[in-house]
Amino acid sequence: MNKGRCIGLVGGLGVGAAVHYYSRLAAAHKQRDTQLDLVMAHADVPQAVGFVKAGDRTGLAVYLAGFLRRMAATGAEFAVIPAVTPHYCIDELRPVSPLPILSIFDPIIEHFSRHSIHRAAVFGTRYVMQSDLYGRLPGVEFVHARPEELDEIDRIYMAVAESQRGTPEAFARLSELAQTFVNRDGAETILLAGTDLALVFNESNTQFPAIDCAALHLDAIVGVALDCSDS
Repeated sequence: MNKGRCIGLVGGLGVGAAVHYYSRLAAAHKQRDTQLDLVMAHADVPQAVGFVKAGDRTGLAVYLAGFLRRMAATGAEFAVIPAVTPHYCIDELRPVSPLPILSIFDPIIEHFSRHSIHRAAVFGTRYVMQSDLYGRLPGVEFVHARPEELDEIDRIYMAVAESQRGTPEAFARLSELAQTFVNRDGAETILLAGTDLALVFNESNTQFPAIDCAALHLDAIVGVALDCSDS
């Protein structure tokens, strides 16, 4: 059986997202008759979020680089972080990383450009929603949730991340808010910019125009992992 390039996955940010990535990567490799080669390190959500709250990009980069060094030492060939919020420090992390990093933003930027999307709303943590994806999507106008909507989306998202499961209530309310942003604010799509949202929405149940950041990222990871696999 062929063997793909070794993926270094920073888990724990949160756990449900890492499990989702692991499951999908294993399935994608199996479908291609290729052995998944993966190492994982477990980071801590409160510690990472603490750096974000403090505006400490360098501190977060140093913290994450420690996990990347451990994974590099065990054979990882490139690194991925299955969460949007920690990409807050991606510019500071890349120069100190021992591994090339496949950013979650790279496939998002390509997708928006290919489909000529210019106006979007974002579902994710408060920090991601308020950041307009850290300015990574030039030419895209972001619809901003009203303060009470922002609080509610953040609260629902954190509950899903902490419990590692979606609920019918979370699905119904987020779907309602998504439709509001489309109808009231003219959003062309809702960017599911939190990998834990994969516990709530999937291709078969999403009833509004949406882009799943995790799905795009996973496709890109599989492409990199298998591009240099043994023949």
